[in-house]
Amino acid sequence: MRMTPQRQLVLDAVVALEHSTPEQVCKHVQKTTPTVNITTIYRTLDLLEQLGLVRHAHIGHGAPTYSARDHEHVHLVCHQCSEVEEVPCELLDDLAGTLRDQYGFKLDASHVALSGTCRNCINGENQ
Repeated sequence: MRMTPQRQLVLDAVVALEHSTPEQVCKHVQKTTPTVNITTIYRTLDLLEQLGLVRHAHIGHGAPTYSARDHEHVHLVCHQCSEVEEVPCELLDDLAGTLRDQYGFKLDASHVALSGTCRNCINGENQ
């Protein structure tokens, strides 16, 4: 597979935006190349993910969020305010060990979003 200029633009957008939906990637790419459409963005993101250059996570109920492959962390998503916090994957090491030992399952913690309530909402600071 060769890296076409259009594919490079999509990859550059994902890297620049850090966490982005396909629609956000499309808007970013269209700043320099207005003829790129959302279908091309989706196909390119799928291809870049197959090549291991980007990854996606489902953060909330909307579209998947894409990030560069080396951008690894667990997402903590607040149900109340929709805030997303990034924490190190290593926080799930004990769980990963249990899953491996008891179920033969290898956890990819960098692809995880955990839902709950953030500190500010618990303390009533986001009202």
